[in-house]
Amino acid sequence: MPSVRTVLRGALALAIAASAAASANATTLLRASLDRLVSTNETIVVGEVLDVHSYWNAEGNFILTDVRVAAADVLKGSLAGRDLTVTLMGGRVGETTTLIVGGAQLIPGRAYVLFLGESDLPGVKHALTVRDHSQGAFDLVLNNDSRGLRAISQANGHPLVPDQLGSVDAAGGAEGYPYHAMVESIREIARRPAAANREVE
Repeated sequence: MPSVRTVLRGALALAIAASAAASANATTLLRASLDRLVSTNETIVVGEVLDVHSYWNAEGNFILTDVRVAAADVLKGSLAGRDLTVTLMGGRVGETTTLIVGGAQLIPGRAYVLFLGESDLPGVKHALTVRDHSQGAFDLVLNNDSRGLRAISQANGHPLVPDQLGSVDAAGGAEGYPYHAMVESIREIARRPAAANREVE
């Protein structure tokens, strides 16, 4: 039987999570093209998740999850080392779970293309995080057919507000991008002057 303190902390965390998700939905659920993802994030890596650790923030009112990632390739930005820690809102501590609807899901042993930037999270300043939530995480999937390795947005299946071109599908669509083509596109977009980046696929 959970204690009263556990129940209260859980209720408070869920209330804050709902509030945070609601404010995040206003921006992160607006459909983002690959151009936009590249131009609005400072760091883009291809990496494998080594481990995850969920914990209460210092104030004890919100659950965060630190994800340790081994970067195999840096497509934009620079890193001091190849291991980095990405902090996500939400997670599970004991019997309490904070769920961010539409958040990125990063699982140990799996590889991703991650679009990262610094943001203030509950109780943590300047955390390296996936600001675009599910739109900023692409699963690397190897198909046993001629399509080969592909990068598929985790935002598939999540309702997205149409962008200025009226597009509502996650970047790359349900089939995703051929991995090597996506890598080259990201590098090409990152090399453009900022004013040249356009909302196109």
